[in-house]
Amino acid sequence: MTDDTGPVFWLAEGDAPLLVSMPHIGTGLPQSIAERLTPLARQVSDTDWHVDRLYDFAAELGAHRLGATRSRYVIDLNRPPDDASLYPGQATTGLCPATDFDGVPLYQPGGQPDAAEVADRRQRYWQPYHDALADALARIVAKHGYALLYDAHSIRSRVPRLFDGELATLNIGTADGRSCDPVLERRVADTCRNARAYSAVVNGRFKGGYITRAYGAPSKHVHAVQMELAQRTYMDESPPYGFDETRAAGIRSVLRDVFRVMLDWGAETYG
Repeated sequence: MTDDTGPVFWLAEGDAPLLVSMPHIGTGLPQSIAERLTPLARQVSDTDWHVDRLYDFAAELGAHRLGATRSRYVIDLNRPPDDASLYPGQATTGLCPATDFDGVPLYQPGGQPDAAEVADRRQRYWQPYHDALADALARIVAKHGYALLYDAHSIRSRVPRLFDGELATLNIGTADGRSCDPVLERRVADTCRNARAYSAVVNGRFKGGYITRAYGAPSKHVHAVQMELAQRTYMDESPPYGFDETRAAGIRSVLRDVFRVMLDWGAETYG
């Protein structure tokens, strides 16, 4: 938990035209919210655990990194501000989630936020992250003539409410090809598919959330890719959610190659 006086995001500057966004790594729960959550919800199980640690190599490649400090249970930074569904007709969670991924209520009876509180959370937590994201992309484009946005996520391999069976290990989302150049999409996909120890899907169950869809604008020279990793590739998927360096080393190698492919494509296309 947190007293809610600290920053709602952190930003580490780089010198490459690549920005890595990590909107679901936060675990902070303001006291006024935490006291209304169930004991299970306070464990913030749906966190993108250790994603910042997994991508620690991004700094070596000069990438800018942006990460949230508050839990997605406070507000989901990868949802539209009007809470419109990203996947109409499919189970999902909203801007201020009422349930976890399994459909279990997060709040004790009577504890859910009303419209006024949702608006306050949107202003207090959602807007600063997106202001920072938009500003960083604008500065990258101003410096390099283009920007590469990589939205980094992870999820349990099996979540029956959200998808059938076991999730592929590498789930690439480009909003059905709208958020980035098709050549870039193909090269990222080929890099993942050539990693024989892992399985890869493009625009399957996870096509890219609000960040990918809202900021990916190839006509404006911003190319966005979302990566949803199955957590079994680098960690234990049950409490206490331990990080596994041996497993992480394998998937890191693939992710590093993805970044290099993206940067090489950018240099080739805009150089």
